[in-house]
Amino acid sequence: MNFQVVALPETEFQALYGLSDDALARLGVRTVMAHSASAYPCRVSLRDADVGARMFLLNYEHQPAHSPYRSAHAIYVQDGAVSAAIAINTIPDVLRMRSLSVRAFDANGMIVDADVVEGVEAAAVFERLLQNDATAYLHVHNAKRGCYAARVERVV
Repeated sequence: MNFQVVALPETEFQALYGLSDDALARLGVRTVMAHSASAYPCRVSLRDADVGARMFLLNYEHQPAHSPYRSAHAIYVQDGAVSAAIAINTIPDVLRMRSLSVRAFDANGMIVDADVVEGVEAAAVFERLLQNDATAYLHVHNAKRGCYAARVERVV
């Protein structure tokens, strides 16, 4: 079963790029400077930010489905980030190096299965969950903090 990890589209965040800290704060967005490597995973570039990068910390509705599983959580987006294009059947390093919670949803936004896995072993879990015909897509979260990380889709 082929899969593709999908980043959040930069178009959803471009209006924030370059805004002042005060303007962002009025929108409920906090700015932070990445002060260590592998601590600020951008959901648009699907990379950990370099030290010194300006990051937005904001609430994002990653599961807008009209179901009990509708959900939003804090995410990081790097100022100026461009959406990643991840190759089919590839786990980006930003996921590979973390413990992940993987949730399979049906077309109605209802959970049909879930698992927890180390990122280096995620491909097998993605493939297994996507083999279920009821699964429409997967959501991947960082297991420790619960933050949304990426969407995974079946590739035919």
